[in-house]
Amino acid sequence: MSTDAPPPREFDVTLPDGFGRGEPGGLGESAFDDIPGHAPIDIGDLEGDPAIAFRRTLGMFATGVTVLTTRAGDHVHGMTANAFMSVSLRPPLVLISLDRSTRLCGMLHEGSRFGVSVLAQTQLELSGTYARSARDGVQPEFVVVSETPLVQGALAHLVARVVRTYWGGDHSLFLGQVEYARYAEGEPLLFHGGRYERLLGDPELFSRLPPELLDQILLRGHEVRYAAGDTIMERGEMSDTMMLVKEGTVSVERPGRALQLGVGALVGEIEVLNPGFGRTATITAETDVTCVAVTRAALLEGFAADPAAAVALLGILASRFRER
Repeated sequence: MSTDAPPPREFDVTLPDGFGRGEPGGLGESAFDDIPGHAPIDIGDLEGDPAIAFRRTLGMFATGVTVLTTRAGDHVHGMTANAFMSVSLRPPLVLISLDRSTRLCGMLHEGSRFGVSVLAQTQLELSGTYARSARDGVQPEFVVVSETPLVQGALAHLVARVVRTYWGGDHSLFLGQVEYARYAEGEPLLFHGGRYERLLGDPELFSRLPPELLDQILLRGHEVRYAAGDTIMERGEMSDTMMLVKEGTVSVERPGRALQLGVGALVGEIEVLNPGFGRTATITAETDVTCVAVTRAALLEGFAADPAAAVALLGILASRFRER
């Protein structure tokens, strides 16, 4: 895409004479700023300041975390933000919302470029650095695309050229036409309820037990064989059994995700502990497969015979909560 391409035709609007001149921080740059008056917010049965209730309500919407950047001369300016959204695929458009008191807001205008770096879970400290006015935290390294700095190691990068700005109350909205996009695999940094969160991957509960304790549980199981192509577990089915892959390979399919597991992998760990819910994945034998199946009843017998295994499992569950 040419970086000098004109804005899409839907942005061809006629502005009144003198419209938008001298307005700060993106206010008045388009014909769509019919500013509404203030109206009280009904906060239902919540108590306290309606503004705080509104902020906390918005915080219930879980988002990713980005660092927004631009360049002025030799200086990089950036800030942490989760007010970022996609707008259109054709043309490729994104939108950012910036507090009008921020330095970055005052630097952007129609025709300027900004970068969006979607942070990985490992970049939490970096997010904190750009959430503060004093840059005394972890310092990032940048890659530069179209004279726009992007945080190295981020999960995704976008460079966009501002094509319109809009009034947004105490914020300004910047609509950007995307000129560059790339992504990589990884775990995103999340924000919810005023704090950072993270995705939890595969359970890895029993598989994290010491081998001597896990072996005592598996000895209570029985072998089951499957031919290549057989369905071992189906997403949504009710079951109270976990299985150890003893021979062969299996494919695991969840919505939006698929992986292959081999000898030594445990599947169905959550269901054996909580049999009231269906399977979370469909598991298929890719080759002839032999599994050791352990039912919930056999598991409870094992815990009764060796309470150390139950205590160790509780420790693993507690560590999963700490990981959040």
